[in-house]
Amino acid sequence: MAKKIPFSVIFATDEDSAFPASELNGHGPTVLGWRSSANSKIQPQELILKFHRPAKVCRIQVLGHQFMIPERIELWLHNAPKDSPTTPSSQNFDYLGFIVLSDNSASQYKSRELQSVSVAPRMGSHLKLRMGTPYANDLNDARQVALIGINVLGMDSGEDAGPSGAPESITSICDCLSFSMYVEETICEVVKELEAKKSRAVVEERFEYARKLKLCMGALRSAGERLGRYALAKRQAVAQEDFSTARLRKEQIELYRNSVFSQLEVCKLLEKSGPVTENDLVSPVYISKPVLPSPPSLQEVAHLLLNDPKEQHSPKPPSQKSEKQDEPYFSPQLSKIGRSPSRNSPTNTGSLRRRNKSAPRNSYEDYEERTLPTLRTSQTNEFLRECQSTLEVEANSRGRFKVMNDRERRQAALPLLVFGTELVEMFYSKQFQDREEGLVRLRNILKNPTVIEGSIGPNKVARSSTLLLYRAVRDAVFSVFSQAAETVRALFVDFIPQRISANEVSRCVDRLLPELLAKSGDPSPRIHTLAQHTILSIASCTEVRQQNLVAPALSRPVGSGTHPRLALSRIQMLEQLVLSQGISTDKQSGLTCRSLTECGCSGIHHPSEPVRKVAERVLLQVYRINPRLIRKQLPPDDDITRRNLLYRQLFTEFDKIDKARRSEMLEPMRDDQVDEEEGAAFGDAWDVEELKVSLPSMANGEKNGCKQTVQCSFCDWVCEKDSGQLDKHYWKSCPLLMKCPQCQCVLEVSAYSHHLTNECEAKESYVICKRCSEAVHMELFQLHLLEEYCREVPPSSVRCPLCHENIPENGWKEHFLDQALFCRGNSRRHGGKK
Repeated sequence: MAKKIPFSVIFATDEDSAFPASELNGHGPTVLGWRSSANSKIQPQELILKFHRPAKVCRIQVLGHQFMIPERIELWLHNAPKDSPTTPSSQNFDYLGFIVLSDNSASQYKSRELQSVSVAPRMGSHLKLRMGTPYANDLNDARQVALIGINVLGMDSGEDAGPSGAPESITSICDCLSFSMYVEETICEVVKELEAKKSRAVVEERFEYARKLKLCMGALRSAGERLGRYALAKRQAVAQEDFSTARLRKEQIELYRNSVFSQLEVCKLLEKSGPVTENDLVSPVYISKPVLPSPPSLQEVAHLLLNDPKEQHSPKPPSQKSEKQDEPYFSPQLSKIGRSPSRNSPTNTGSLRRRNKSAPRNSYEDYEERTLPTLRTSQTNEFLRECQSTLEVEANSRGRFKVMNDRERRQAALPLLVFGTELVEMFYSKQFQDREEGLVRLRNILKNPTVIEGSIGPNKVARSSTLLLYRAVRDAVFSVFSQAAETVRALFVDFIPQRISANEVSRCVDRLLPELLAKSGDPSPRIHTLAQHTILSIASCTEVRQQNLVAPALSRPVGSGTHPRLALSRIQMLEQLVLSQGISTDKQSGLTCRSLTECGCSGIHHPSEPVRKVAERVLLQVYRINPRLIRKQLPPDDDITRRNLLYRQLFTEFDKIDKARRSEMLEPMRDDQVDEEEGAAFGDAWDVEELKVSLPSMANGEKNGCKQTVQCSFCDWVCEKDSGQLDKHYWKSCPLLMKCPQCQCVLEVSAYSHHLTNECEAKESYVICKRCSEAVHMELFQLHLLEEYCREVPPSSVRCPLCHENIPENGWKEHFLDQALFCRGNSRRHGGKK
């Protein structure tokens, strides 16, 4: 595996005295890099690097300047023997290739380009870089070229590159230029030790310990980048001879580094005194992604030095253990100032004096920018004045203070009251890191509501959180949206249950659900998948389910003009709700058979095939519960309809469900001598006593291996072919049988009223009319009493439920078979043959 090859720059054609070539020998946030002199006449510029020992070069990384960018960089490699001169001649170098850099105009000359080139492993002792002419731009009038950092990765001469001819990966992430140039040096060294510990833990199968090390290294990288920025600011203050600010920066770096080590339990993870048993157990700090402590501002550091000037904080090594580890946001050294008015005050912006006294005052400035009474007679006021300019520079660079205008403050009036100015301004910051940190802090508050619920009601906390999350959910940066989605889940899963009123829950959902639905149609798979999981998490909340706030929004019909991604996400989430919550009978739930059928039928006509596939699955779920409703919404099942491939596939699945249902219902009543295929076409609830008359004769005919004459035991219909025709006759043609429109069971017409009130799946919705003895739906009972056919039944007579005529008690067969007495309400009266 490749690792960093140490080198020294031994030759440069030209250099600026403030930016010598020796700056390229090391990596770190404070490295200035090399720069050619202004208006140099030497073209092209060359640099020669000598490795401390010959090695196999595998990869070369170059970090360019923001605007002093050469058009191309040529790479040359030389392998010199031990007795060769220090600086080889140009003829001894072998040409490797060249790198083309961007002119950086797209980023307005604010970013640096990192180029990483892999080469076939080859031995070398010197590397030469030849820079071409610089790109022309308004910021580089002196026509200079510059490089911020160079990194060479490879292997020792005795190592093998593997069968592929190149190493698969680097040994340590710290060897990558993107890491070492922006992470503070102390953090970088600790990460190297943690990487070695992690590799050993994997070998020893200490997987919980390895997981903690991985999470710790990720958190240390974020903290190291912040410390790198602080170190760069300290170096700039020293260059400007602003030693007061440099002192504050030094204390700030030490405080934050110590608080990070204490929060992440780095001393325990390093195991300097041997294995620690606690590392193999689940720790509260590493249950999920660890939370970094809040960094102290320069104002807090200044107050700490003023309040306790005798206390000197020296950098603590990782081996020292902090006495307090229960502070989620503040380091142990900041315990005295962490809860001071300068941090908790909702109106604190870090400003101590008004710079422009002629400017009009508003309510915020009048409170924020007044002079502190305790400092009016203080002898240290001059010291704080020196820090004032530095505080303003930091505020503007980090985007943490004074980023909200009056309109935004009016919009966020309630969050400002509940959470304070600092947390709210993080959500309005232009730096996405600050927005992420604000979401992490808000999530910790929602998971531990006792921190803030003392003086503010939970309803106000929920409403304030929703206002902030509404802004965060719409963020274009994925990392911010990811944190926002996790915070939304914390709001509905951890904070709202048994704490928030129903009206406030409804207000929160109405505010956030439309934005999440819009995100569910995003082109990026990771965004719309995360949005779907967040919506389903909201729907699983008990308070949300009781008010039916999510499912009705998902079960609306999908129009053909709806975007395919949005339509697919909606129907996929609806399918998941059906599988997790089931089909409901509550009309307001949005998960009734009718609402699901309407949504599914609109989805199967959508132009997108994935949408149609998911809509078919939703219809199949409903068909298992209420097949009659599905059949009504679709075209009739005939040969013309089945010519359409869409309906053919759907009806084929319906037939499979019907066949499985008939087989399950027929299993208890099937005789041992009857073959399984003979009963596959029967209905769900045949009248068992009547059907047993014909089943033995059917079985005997098939047992002899020949086709015999069979006869319907209900209408005396005779078939001279095989028993399969008799099954079809029962299912579709026999005039004395019918299908229940509610459950699709096949039964005798004479038993229809009894079936609806005692056996049917919908029996709870039907009652028997005492006047005419017919089964009537409860909702239609009052209208039924007004019908003309609702009259008393004469003695020794019964009422036909199809045509509502009175017939003799034993006259059912004549009523359905006699040509003169055909039942007008029977749709099968022309289907049978005598």
